[in-house]
Amino acid sequence: MQPLESIIKKLDTPLFHAIGEAADSIDRPCYAVGGCVRDLFLERHSKDIDFVTVGSGIELAQIVAAKLGRGTHLNVFRNFGTAQVKRHDIELEFVGARRESYDRNSRKPVVEDGTLEEDLSRRDFTINAMALQVNANSFGTLIDLFDGQGDMERRILRTPLDPDITFSDDPLRMMRAIRFATQLEFNIYPATFEAIKRNAERIKIISKERVIDELMKIMASPRPSIGWDLLLKSGLLVLIFPELASMKGVEVVKGRGHKDNFYHTLAVLDNVAQKSDNVWLRWGALMHDIAKPVTKRWDDKAGWTFHNHNFIGAKMVPRIFRNMRLPQDAKMKYVAKLVELHMRPIALVEDEVTDSAVRRLINDAGEDLEDLMALCEADITSKNQEKVRRILENFALVRRKIVDLNERDEIRNFKPPVDGNEIMETFGITGSPVIGIIKSAIKNAILDGVIRNDYGEAHELMLKIAAEHGLQPVDGAGQPREIVNPADDTASHDRE
Repeated sequence: MQPLESIIKKLDTPLFHAIGEAADSIDRPCYAVGGCVRDLFLERHSKDIDFVTVGSGIELAQIVAAKLGRGTHLNVFRNFGTAQVKRHDIELEFVGARRESYDRNSRKPVVEDGTLEEDLSRRDFTINAMALQVNANSFGTLIDLFDGQGDMERRILRTPLDPDITFSDDPLRMMRAIRFATQLEFNIYPATFEAIKRNAERIKIISKERVIDELMKIMASPRPSIGWDLLLKSGLLVLIFPELASMKGVEVVKGRGHKDNFYHTLAVLDNVAQKSDNVWLRWGALMHDIAKPVTKRWDDKAGWTFHNHNFIGAKMVPRIFRNMRLPQDAKMKYVAKLVELHMRPIALVEDEVTDSAVRRLINDAGEDLEDLMALCEADITSKNQEKVRRILENFALVRRKIVDLNERDEIRNFKPPVDGNEIMETFGITGSPVIGIIKSAIKNAILDGVIRNDYGEAHELMLKIAAEHGLQPVDGAGQPREIVNPADDTASHDRE
């Protein structure tokens, strides 16, 4: 953590001095507060800087905007008593010091003018309740009423006031505590965490949109598992994501148990996070075994089974996304696809890696194949290092097969050379189930290596299957015509 002397040097910039001069021009104290002060100590980048003044924050923002001149944009929010000044890629927010009171059924406070001390005491955590003065005669003075600096050194999160009141007044702060613990890899002070557990039910008054904002920040952290584990232990997880909470625990029958699917999932999530910043791939990791609790069965011969958990899990994804206010678009479909396909590569490495199976994997995964392989490799959490080595070697073989077959057969995202329109035109039929039968047969024949991904071979197979169903080609008038194989017709167009 940076010493205060270094912080003051970082504060010693034309921007902070200009704001201090603007405040001095109307004889107002002004302080940088909250997250930007915390981030200065922790050497984290912060492009949003909050300022508190004792008086009108809007008035001070107007003077600052005028002083900074060209390229500066001012936005005033009179209903909230705040104003925002944007300059280049920096956002400055100004507000007057305030005190708050809450109604139990809402997290929206009644706000009144207050002192700096009252303003700092209403903040969520001590590390966010520090202020640095920017006025000329006190430039760089640290106001730290609740030992936020000490808590940063101890790497703990603690509320300035009674945590029960803090969390009951604004239950979103419980999510913020867990989010900061994950992002900063801090511990939540025991008394503070116990208060979260006591007040967990209060999260029900918070909109799902606000909750998912915090979850997305947890998922974007270096080790997302920290947050999900804290959510479970706090009692919040069962309220906001019950399907994930139900994965916790091990059941034993006749002396045989299964792995704890919750902690296995967190290990997979962290493995993925080490490889990729793709937050939706991380959601795929979090949900890859989501159906195991509902598919878990005991078999006297096989032990614990989770048959079809990948297919059932994929069907659960849209409902979970809808309930949690996650996107109902291509991102949801991507996660469902990863959940459905995540067993395929591991099945390949446990059996013989055939060309046919790899072709089908390439086709079904399409452009998401690399992400699927990354998820499947992350899914190897065994403590048996010899088993891990063997599986990873087989995965490497699958990857080599993928490259070879894709280059040779152009399978990834391929479209069969003969489509439904050509089948209907060739045989003069519409709306017949035979069309789908022919299309599927051609696609499967290519994927299984029976024919090449070639128009002539596909056309020949189309004619053969159609004949088996009593169909023959017709001309434009619907009359039977002579069958010509394009492979033997030099005038035919090339459809490879």
